[in-house]
Amino acid sequence: MRSIYIDDERLRLILELLTYDNYLVCCVALQSGLRISDCLAITRKQVYQKSFTVVEQKTGKKKRIRLSPELLNALRSICGDIYVFEHRTDKSRHRTRQAVYNDIRRACKALRIKGVVSPHGLRKHYAVELLHNGANLCAVQQALNHDSELVTLLYCLADNVELQATICNRAKK
Repeated sequence: MRSIYIDDERLRLILELLTYDNYLVCCVALQSGLRISDCLAITRKQVYQKSFTVVEQKTGKKKRIRLSPELLNALRSICGDIYVFEHRTDKSRHRTRQAVYNDIRRACKALRIKGVVSPHGLRKHYAVELLHNGANLCAVQQALNHDSELVTLLYCLADNVELQATICNRAKK
């Protein structure tokens, strides 16, 4: 099932209901465009640098990341010995993406938000924000490390696709 695009207002409400650590994971995703599994794999050593390189788990591609000083300070305040986002029971592993997903689902249930809202929606939100802030399709494609311009286009149009689906669903009722 496809993750829906998360508009600004729903995103703000969801973020407010997350646990602090999961809120920070989502902030990393929103500032970097990384997949949630790559955000969770960030190490203590990395957040003590102004910028750092992440090797994407899905593609093996490298991506240079620069987070805001405020976010880096927040990450430093919670980081474990190895990973910023430690696993609940095993400090040698990082938190699972399912833990973040479950927290987002809990927030959505409390807010009565319908549809599949997942951490991957944050990546779509990142792409849409880049485009709305003046980046061209090629720049967004590079920021997401996509091989295909078409895939990037689908991410960039996520807000329009979601709006169209909402309009169609209302028209059917």
